[in-house]
Amino acid sequence: MAHILIAEDETAINNLIRSNLKLVGHSCAQAFTGPEALELAQSQTFDLVLLDVMLPGLDGFAVKAKLPTGLPVIFVTAKTSLSDKLQGLGLGAEDYIVKPFEVLELLARVEIVLRRGGKSARTFTLDGLRVDLDAHRVFLREEEVPLTPQEYSLLEVLITNRNLALSREKLLNLAWGYDYEGESRTVDAHIQRLRKKLELENRIQTVYKLGYRLSTR
Repeated sequence: MAHILIAEDETAINNLIRSNLKLVGHSCAQAFTGPEALELAQSQTFDLVLLDVMLPGLDGFAVKAKLPTGLPVIFVTAKTSLSDKLQGLGLGAEDYIVKPFEVLELLARVEIVLRRGGKSARTFTLDGLRVDLDAHRVFLREEEVPLTPQEYSLLEVLITNRNLALSREKLLNLAWGYDYEGESRTVDAHIQRLRKKLELENRIQTVYKLGYRLSTR
C-alpha cells in the first residue's frame, strides 16, 4: 500500500485521517506545521501528501510549491472559496477537498489519486481469496468464482473500505448508487451470498445495529 504524509495542524483531524488510512492498509507520517511537512517530504519517500492550506509557519500553498516534483498532493482545507480552489489546483494539486468531509469520501479520493499514479494495489488477497480489481475477476483457491455485477460491486466497496464499519445505507449508496430505491434488506441478502460463495463467514462481520465490515485482521 501507499506511504502518505498528512500535513494538518489540528491534532484531532490529523489523527482521524491517520487512523482511517491505516485501517485500509496505508502507512502514514504526520506533520503539524508547514516547515515540518517540508522536512519530512525531503527526508522520506511518499506516494501522496494530504495538505492543509492553513498551516502554521508556512501555508499549504507555499509548501506545495517547494515539494519534490511529481509528488501528488490533495489539499484538505476549510478554505472554500473558488479562488482558493483554483489556486490549489493551479499549483498542480491532484484534488481539493473541503472540510468538513466524510472519511469515506476522503478515502475514495485518495484511492483515485493513488490508482492514477500506479501506487494503488489492484490485487486484493485474503486467506484463499484473490480479487483482480482491474479485471473484475474473483478467485477462491485459484478457482474462479462467478459473481453477479451487484455482488462484485458490493465486494469491491467492502475491499476498498476494509476494516471500516459501514452502515447498510452507506453500502447502498456506494454499491447500488444514490438513486437506488430498494430496501436496505437487499444488502443483507447480498452479504449472505458473498459470505457463502467466497467462504468469508468469519471475515465479513456484522456490526451490531449498524451494518458490516470486511475484517482483514
